[in-house]
Amino acid sequence: MPNALLTIDNLRKTFGALIATDGVSLGVETGEIHAIIGPNGAGKTTLIHQLAGMMGSDSGRVIFEGHDISALAAPARVRRGLVRSFQITSILKDFTALDNVALAIQAEQGHSFRFWGNAYADRNLRDPALALLEEVGLGARAHVRAGVLAHGEQRQLEIAMALATRPKMLLLDEPMAGMGAEESARMTAYLASLKGRITMLLIEHDMDAVFALADRITVLVYGRAIATGTPDVIRADAEVRRAYLGDA
Repeated sequence: MPNALLTIDNLRKTFGALIATDGVSLGVETGEIHAIIGPNGAGKTTLIHQLAGMMGSDSGRVIFEGHDISALAAPARVRRGLVRSFQITSILKDFTALDNVALAIQAEQGHSFRFWGNAYADRNLRDPALALLEEVGLGARAHVRAGVLAHGEQRQLEIAMALATRPKMLLLDEPMAGMGAEESARMTAYLASLKGRITMLLIEHDMDAVFALADRITVLVYGRAIATGTPDVIRADAEVRRAYLGDA
């Protein structure tokens, strides 16, 4: 794929007799939103772990911007611009929303172990952190402790923290997990606003969000990619309907 930012080449991961990912291959083009869907246990989160460098692979390669990054640890992949969010919200709940984003900016700048008091006073951290919170719709909640934010707001905060690292590509593991319909709609609209600016690989069970956002979709079943195509192609695929989507 000539415009592929990320190429997944025959990735495989087993846990004893369990095959989690079974020769998965696909390419994610620069600027696109590529969704991964499939039933529980299909291997979607394992695949994200492999791509993010949080789990090794038994075989296969991960190629990012034309470079084989299969041997790189997670922090090195983040430094290259491949950044993930988590299925379970991963934030510092005792810090404010502003603190969380400022710390992410500080880490991206390579000096995350300075004293926090100085970092908080640093306008080079605070101002862009406030701007990111405004962008994701949390500007008015900047000084609220992250642990008391609503669930949907915590998911928005996590996206702001991921964006603070200046990613070239986001790996999003169920960003709508646990959200109500209104929160999910807001998150869908926000991710749509990033389309073309940031390449995304999206794992999501909310099919309304998937079909609203994705340029292309890959369907995983029992660790294997059984189909890849545009939303219309995936909707019309008889094997996909049998395995996951259903006739509705």
